Amino acid sequence: MAAMSSRDSSGSWTPNQNKAFERALAVFDKDTPDRWHNVANAVGGKTADEVKRHFDLLVEDVKHIESGRIPFPNYTATTTGSSNGNVNDEEKRMRNLKLH
Repeated sequence: MAAMSSRDSSGSWTPNQNKAFERALAVFDKDTPDRWHNVANAVGGKTADEVKRHFDLLVEDVKHIESGRIPFPNYTATTTGSSNGNVNDEEKRMRNLKLH
């Protein structure tokens, strides 16, 4: 439910936009001037207000997960394909991403 809210925040977000959003957040941290304009430019097709709202909803989702209101997904590692390393990389990125 809360997870769905972030996807529906400002219209639909494509997988490519979400990936661009993640990358832009890694580049433009909270101290970057015009952060949300820079993130919006990196994402494409979204305004600064839309990317800020998307971020705020994701922060709320994380808070709900951390408080136990939403169970943390039980991801299992796959043994085929190139995604094995990606799960660890994604976990590392999420741990290092400062949302608060």
